[in-house]
Amino acid sequence: MAVGKENVEVVEITKPRTDTRDYKRIVLPNSLQVLLISDPDTDKCAASMNVGVGSFSDPEGLEGLAHFLEHMLFYASEKYPLEDSYSTYISEHGGRTNAYTSSEHTNYYFDVNADCFEEALDRFAQFFIKPLMSSDATTREIKAVDSENQKNLLSDAWRINQLQKHLSEEGHPYHKFSTGNWDTLEVKPKARGVDTRDELLKFYKENYSANLMNLVIYAKESLDKIENRVLSKFQEIRNIDRIHPSFPGQPCTPEHLQVIVKTVPVKRGHKLRITWPMTPCIHHYMEGPSRYLGHLIGHEGEGSLFYVLKKLGWATSLSAGESDWTMEFSFFKVVIELTDAGHENAELIIGLLFKYITLLQQSGVCKWIFDELSAICEMTFHYQDKIPPIDYVVKISSNMQLYPSKDWLVGSSLPSIFSPEVIQSALNELTPNNVRIFWESTNFDGHTELTEPWYGTAFSVEKITASTIQEWMKRAPEEDLHLPSPNVFIPTDLSIKSLKEKVNIPVLLRKSEYSRLWYKPDTTFSTPKAYVKLDFYCPFTGSSPEANVLTDISTRLLMDYLNEYAYDAQVAGLYYAISHTDNGFQVTLTGYSHKLKILLETVIKKFTTFEVKSDRFNVIKELVIKECENYKFQQPYQQAMYYCSLLVKDRSWPWTDELEVLSVLEPEHLSRFYPQILSRIFIECYAAGNIESNEAELMIQHVENVLFKGTKPLSQALFPSQHLTNRVVNLEKGVTYCYTKEGLNPSDENSALLHYIQVHQDDFKLNIKLQLVALIAKQPAFHQLRSVEQLGYITVLMQRNDSGIRGVQFIIQSTVKGPKHIDSRVQAFLKMFETKLYEMPDDEFKSNVNALIEMKLEKHKNLREESGYFWREIQDGTLKFDRKDHEVAALKQLSKAEMIQFFDEHIKAGAPQKKALSVQVFSTTHATEETADAGEGKIVNIEDAFSFRRSRPLYGSFKGGIGHMKL
Repeated sequence: MAVGKENVEVVEITKPRTDTRDYKRIVLPNSLQVLLISDPDTDKCAASMNVGVGSFSDPEGLEGLAHFLEHMLFYASEKYPLEDSYSTYISEHGGRTNAYTSSEHTNYYFDVNADCFEEALDRFAQFFIKPLMSSDATTREIKAVDSENQKNLLSDAWRINQLQKHLSEEGHPYHKFSTGNWDTLEVKPKARGVDTRDELLKFYKENYSANLMNLVIYAKESLDKIENRVLSKFQEIRNIDRIHPSFPGQPCTPEHLQVIVKTVPVKRGHKLRITWPMTPCIHHYMEGPSRYLGHLIGHEGEGSLFYVLKKLGWATSLSAGESDWTMEFSFFKVVIELTDAGHENAELIIGLLFKYITLLQQSGVCKWIFDELSAICEMTFHYQDKIPPIDYVVKISSNMQLYPSKDWLVGSSLPSIFSPEVIQSALNELTPNNVRIFWESTNFDGHTELTEPWYGTAFSVEKITASTIQEWMKRAPEEDLHLPSPNVFIPTDLSIKSLKEKVNIPVLLRKSEYSRLWYKPDTTFSTPKAYVKLDFYCPFTGSSPEANVLTDISTRLLMDYLNEYAYDAQVAGLYYAISHTDNGFQVTLTGYSHKLKILLETVIKKFTTFEVKSDRFNVIKELVIKECENYKFQQPYQQAMYYCSLLVKDRSWPWTDELEVLSVLEPEHLSRFYPQILSRIFIECYAAGNIESNEAELMIQHVENVLFKGTKPLSQALFPSQHLTNRVVNLEKGVTYCYTKEGLNPSDENSALLHYIQVHQDDFKLNIKLQLVALIAKQPAFHQLRSVEQLGYITVLMQRNDSGIRGVQFIIQSTVKGPKHIDSRVQAFLKMFETKLYEMPDDEFKSNVNALIEMKLEKHKNLREESGYFWREIQDGTLKFDRKDHEVAALKQLSKAEMIQFFDEHIKAGAPQKKALSVQVFSTTHATEETADAGEGKIVNIEDAFSFRRSRPLYGSFKGGIGHMKL
């Protein structure tokens, strides 16, 4: 690699045709490789540093050290010694920051408002120049790593991942436990006389070398300006010319192949994971062998493996592709979610999978399939949406370690060289002699004899031979497995519609007694894509737990019936969803506009021809029952969020009621109920993007014709009395309500607190005061409650918005303390924060106001983001499409005294007007916790959620006049 930036060979970096940003690769004198991105239109600047060392480099007996170091670099540096000042700076200037550790690299990243980028970048650079890792902070942060691990102990994804590692060669780093915990980072090292902090400093010194790092900078200025800035800030990073760590050898030896591993998951259900070690396809990324194989084995159209398994009632989902890969080894994985019947026939499912692989062998590699896939990939690349800079820089910096510079933006996403030999060679690795089968089912409980040491997962291992798999193939049902047909949904018209007028906000284009259409043509993104949403308000769907569940099943059945038809659309970049809502259901279509109308018409037609097929009903019912039963295995903080919604949202049903109802539901119940769903409806519509106004009107006219017109219409207009809306409980002033529940999973040692402070109904002036207080308090809350007090890894202060009712909430999950103690610490924090607010210098107040203004003025990155923003206004009934302008104007007028007055009135500990709800979920370890001194005024314990809900008045809804709003 060149040592001075002037010696760098200039390589043209492949970028999308629609991309107007400028890119430049430089190498600093210390061998740090950098990609500079100049985007004059950006509001946010971002940076990502990818360090070429990860958990595979953890020293023996110090599992999780690389991950622990990633945590520690956030604390402080010699240049900025105040603890957590980096994160505070980012947070107070409209940004966010994070990092992750993988097997062979560690990635640090942030974004921030553009005018604060220079200082943020300087603070970030110190991670890699002179970080401070005080012994006090080291001990505290080991607790955060331990809390992070505690959160994962009952997560099936983490458990199965570690089990796959456990069943591999002990001497290979793949075998290791990478997160770390109190035991590996504190107890065991101490027992051996090892000082973890010394090891941490040593690990940093030996591995964090500039020549192993790749940096991406995304900024507003010209490339030359960015280059000078990077040079001044990053050239001090030490370069010890560290050799790139490499880990040759395969993690799986013959003893780890040809095995079937039966394992017991936490959540109820059955799953097959069939995996093969394979040659990493990154060595042939232009030929795309794993993409080709994943496309066919994971296909869901007619004749595919999933189509057959679904028809047999054996599977509810299937995915296939390469995963867990490095430059040295890789796995090809097929993951199949099974029904109860599928679990009983798992051997035959494996037989069918191998029959499909045999079909691929016999068919040979098809050029037309590769060409079609290549064309879709090319279109996806060239018409990709802009994404937030923070996500973009992370993606690219990870690619820099793996690909030549011309392909940093592309990665493996553009297969363009047709090589039957390379694809055939990858296919030849998917054999019975090379397979590892992981079979998860709660039915195996009590029938296993081994335990994985890190997560305690129960499992057993049996060897299987190629002849056993041949036997399963023979026994598998004779089904018509065949290759997919050509994809009819690939758009051929990618032209941009010329628009007559430029509209910045949605306009009400059409209104009838049946529907209302909001229209927002694309004036910003110049992309051949559209976004269409139809929200069906159906008064009968939310009238009871039965109605709620039957509506949910009907939307899933509609998706199920359409799957093989619409799957091709999804492959070609046109997505649709039919989802259940509080007041009915929604149809969303997004993607290339060319064939969107055809897909919408097919979806609407399916509504009219819908009939309940009992076999599919039973499959979906079983799936919904499992989802309900698995509520109890959610993280305790998620349980607290669920209870909070149950308490404040009128007309929400508890999952326990729905589970009770589900057990007795039969297909005929839905056959009787389905016509009722559509009998009276109102449709709220939104059409945006590359669609002309007359096209949008014709689409909705078509929907009305199908549902409301004709000789036997399915639907009629709503009566004025039937218009529905989401209402929210108005908490009492001066009262803190307390709702305490035992965690639903006795094995989970985590407790959780959600402390919600309800403030006001949507109002520009009050909104900005609340947002400003939340912005200023966010990082101090994290610093005090997590970094200093180490209450738990999950510690957040965030805003809450229920149908336009605004507030803030603290969410904290902990194994070390119970929810009552945590609640008392939230009160103590608010008292401490009060002082910070009162003593805040005027310039700091102005700086926070400016940060919030810049966050509000941030432009939408793509059509989906813009549509989501405007749709929220329609859904809540607020319809303040120009909200940002009003709120920015209000912010410019706001004084510090007004903000403090707002805080004193609504949020301050003990404020007489304060409305608070403390939802406390306790684990068995905290069941006997003493009541801490809450220090708040009147405390009211809620015994029964529904009596409470009935006893409180509701906020009025902004949707008072839906369907009757004047044009």
